[in-house]
Amino acid sequence: MSAVRSLFAARRSLRYLIPTAALVVLLAGGGFAAVETDTVESYWEGVWWALSLMTTVGFANGAPHSLLGKMLAGAVMIFGFVLLALTTAAIASLFVREDEESEAARLRTFEQDVMAELRQLHGRLDRIESQLQSPKGD
Repeated sequence: MSAVRSLFAARRSLRYLIPTAALVVLLAGGGFAAVETDTVESYWEGVWWALSLMTTVGFANGAPHSLLGKMLAGAVMIFGFVLLALTTAAIASLFVREDEESEAARLRTFEQDVMAELRQLHGRLDRIESQLQSPKGD
């Protein structure tokens, strides 16, 4: 049950992750344009590079040469993997939700049946106790 809750949480978190991913692509694009001047010639080429890294495609036109560029590329790749995993989990939760709702309905029905049976048994026990406590002459 906690796994299902975490999947629903993943789906809700996409509301914040998608805009954050767009911001990361734009900022990383500027970072690549500033740091990797040998490979990335403009800001928009840096954005393209960041987008291709985030979507796990790979480097658009060569690998980074500087340590800072490699670190930035690694961070963008990890963020892309996380985004991909959470998106996949959110989509999967749509299918799990349908199964979970029917299971929850069956569980509620079972609980209601058990409670009705317990009430019935409680009533029978009350009647038996009252008969045992009443004098035999009644």
